[in-house]
Amino acid sequence: MEIDIPVPLPHRTQIPHTNATILCCNCGVEIDGTVSAGALCNECIKLTVDISEGIPREATLHTCRDCERWLQPPSQWVTAGPESRELLALCLRKLRGLSKVRIIDASFIWTEPHSKRIKVKITLQQEAFEGTILQQTFDVEYVVASHQCPDCAKSFTANTWRSVVQVRQKVPHKRTFLYLEQLILKHSAHKDTINIKEAKDGLDFYYSQRNHAEKFVDFLTSVAPVRSKKSQELISMDIHTSSKSYKFTFSVELVPICKDDLVCLPIRLAKQAGNVAPLTLCYRVGTSVNLLDPNTLQTTDISAPIYWRSPFNTLADVHELVEFIVMDVEPTGIQKGRFFLAEATVARASDLGNNDITYFTRTHLGGILHPGDSVMGYHLSGTNFNNPQFEALEESNAYSSTIPDVVLVKKHYERKKKKSRNWRLKRMNKDEGEMLPRKQDQERMDQDYEMFLRDVEEDQDLRSTMALYKAQQEKKLKDQMEGVETASTADTEATEGDELPKIDMDELLDEFEELDVEDDQ
Repeated sequence: MEIDIPVPLPHRTQIPHTNATILCCNCGVEIDGTVSAGALCNECIKLTVDISEGIPREATLHTCRDCERWLQPPSQWVTAGPESRELLALCLRKLRGLSKVRIIDASFIWTEPHSKRIKVKITLQQEAFEGTILQQTFDVEYVVASHQCPDCAKSFTANTWRSVVQVRQKVPHKRTFLYLEQLILKHSAHKDTINIKEAKDGLDFYYSQRNHAEKFVDFLTSVAPVRSKKSQELISMDIHTSSKSYKFTFSVELVPICKDDLVCLPIRLAKQAGNVAPLTLCYRVGTSVNLLDPNTLQTTDISAPIYWRSPFNTLADVHELVEFIVMDVEPTGIQKGRFFLAEATVARASDLGNNDITYFTRTHLGGILHPGDSVMGYHLSGTNFNNPQFEALEESNAYSSTIPDVVLVKKHYERKKKKSRNWRLKRMNKDEGEMLPRKQDQERMDQDYEMFLRDVEEDQDLRSTMALYKAQQEKKLKDQMEGVETASTADTEATEGDELPKIDMDELLDEFEELDVEDDQ
């Protein structure tokens, strides 16, 4: 039997598998023919295929110069800061064709602010051929055009208001309105007003919407003792749709009691308010009227509902203050808060050298008065008041003997020349109306404002509720260049009285307009 012997076969070499290569139809470079699209290499695809075709390279943005808002078509106005995400989204919405591609990145390119141009750098991705994805970057330039929004156009048109808030206070001076003005500025409660107009005994605030006026009335109620009344007037009515258009008027009246006023309470109300003495001094006006008895340092509050339930007038205001000279002061040791009870002997400044009449009284200013100081107060001895509450007080057996001859109010600081202050207050832009104030009225308004500034300097609790700003440096330099009078005034005040109230620089604020940064090249 024959057996086949295995014969070894020769080893076969494997030939490597290679893809079919073709030449690029543009540049002739060898490329893989199995994956190439359109017989083009990658470089030629980048040069010949434009994935951003149909996307405009220029567009127009509309902005309002007054409110600095941007128009978002068709009719919406949005707020967007420079180079913000909101402005970038608005720019991308202006371009047609972006929905067909994928946005990888978008950013702003810096331009001059006055050039009225905005440039955006956009990076896109899209599949050009099967298995081929292209990425492309291009710039879009936007032209910023000015266009007034309907709200601003309406605000510059006369008689377009929908609601008005009439704030009134029947007092002979404007000090309370000056304080109220500072509160409004500090809390930006006037930002929605379209006009502020001066009227007799107050101000009128005009609004384009009813809810803005209601919000302002709520603010006044939270900072001052007021009462409000609402009325409406029908302007037009559509009989087909039964739609009506109204104008709303809110009447807000402040309590006619101001700081440093002498108040004589009704005896019944004084007993209900903690059995305080009827003859009191108003030392603060907040959400309620804060009253102080100078003889005992007892305080009480009269809220707005209680006052309007049985209203009464003040006995004397700050225009009737008389200057007295302190002859002697003896503290009693009784203190309540910032008030120190003391017994003082005073004489009228006009009587010095004429007679020797002095008056003995109790005062709450024991902590700041010294012999020889000047103090302002009300002279009740020999004065006739046309006030029913004071007449009832004089006829009362229990309170007639407690009426003092003099009620001291505040310390008087001698100011011979106009003081150049290192601080200032902001004022609201008000429409004075068709007729400008007379010269006498203007002088009275300037005097009231000067008295208000002195109250701010002397009362720390008062200025803690307001925003005080540093005086502008340009004004200081201008005052120094005018002559030596400014410097001599400061020296005179420093030598005459070092006790003049001063406001620390830590209490003052810087304005953003004054924080200019200059680059030193």
